[in-house]
Amino acid sequence: MQARIQIQIATPDDLSGIVRLFDGYRQFYGMDSDPAEARAFLTERMQCRESVILVATAKDGGSVGFVQLYPAFSSVRMGRILILNDLYVALDWRGRGIGEQLMEAAREHAVQSGCIALELATEKTNERAQRLYEKLGYSRDDTFAHYALDL
Repeated sequence: MQARIQIQIATPDDLSGIVRLFDGYRQFYGMDSDPAEARAFLTERMQCRESVILVATAKDGGSVGFVQLYPAFSSVRMGRILILNDLYVALDWRGRGIGEQLMEAAREHAVQSGCIALELATEKTNERAQRLYEKLGYSRDDTFAHYALDL
């Protein structure tokens, strides 16, 4: 059963609810809770227009999930892409289709922005997320190896 929520591009007015969710997202990936730093990070992304955050809100106005998108480009395909970097739904709101609704809103935003692709990565052990992505038509990249250099 899908929850009745509203999804919109976040504004600074939405920041308090998103900070709580973003802090939970970071903890999911093993980071320590740090709401003050989370607020500073998200505020800077918004002020510098370095990302788009789509926030899901419940009828009471509380934030229940978000997705954060970063702009990028594909040189090979010569087009604009969005990196779906963060997706998180509050624990007590999971299983209600909110993640799927956020993913669809991200897809719609990418199309409206003239993007040629929406890309994402997740931990190999995050099977629940992988099932959602595959259900929505995302394909696993078996061609390229993904590398990172921590600085």
